[in-house]
Amino acid sequence: MGGDLRFEISQNAYIKLILHALKHRTSAVNGLLLGRISGPTDVIEIADSVPLFHSSIGLLPQLEISLLLIEEYYAAKGLNIVGYFHANERFDDYEVGGVAKNIGDHISRFFPHAALLLLDHRKLEALPKRKDRSPVMELYTRETPKNWKLAGSDGSSQLTIKEPLANMVLLDYISSEKWQDVVDFDDHLDDISKDWLNPDLFK
Repeated sequence: MGGDLRFEISQNAYIKLILHALKHRTSAVNGLLLGRISGPTDVIEIADSVPLFHSSIGLLPQLEISLLLIEEYYAAKGLNIVGYFHANERFDDYEVGGVAKNIGDHISRFFPHAALLLLDHRKLEALPKRKDRSPVMELYTRETPKNWKLAGSDGSSQLTIKEPLANMVLLDYISSEKWQDVVDFDDHLDDISKDWLNPDLFK
């Protein structure tokens, strides 16, 4: 696989992560990306996502528990952890912070082509006016062992959404306050009856 990576995220995986961030607007939140390398073009397909935390975001024990459970469940479906999603606490913070880098680095040890997706609050806020089809996330890829690089500005690695109308569907879910139904691992660890797989979220 060459240096320029292409990532394609499914509508449900994409929307789930954004709804998770909207549910916890005053907190940093994170999530995992599940997928596979597809076909001769080496596109990394992000087929699903799992919302992780909104309060214990940097705590290692909870992270390790969640990674084990998620890896075990999705391996049976032929999917691997292929990346990490992060939304910063502050609306005007567009930096990839220490926690995001550390978790991204950890995932990269097992999947060297991992993506790090950072929510762009400006693009999300502008979405109702612009009706843009591009993701409201920035893609970072690992340039060196110590450096995550913003992709796409030089025509290199890029992120696309598999379904072209995903942002329209997202806006519908936002207007109906669908984010209230998202369950993350924090919720599951507090109450194990809450299902971190969110099986009914899009029904």
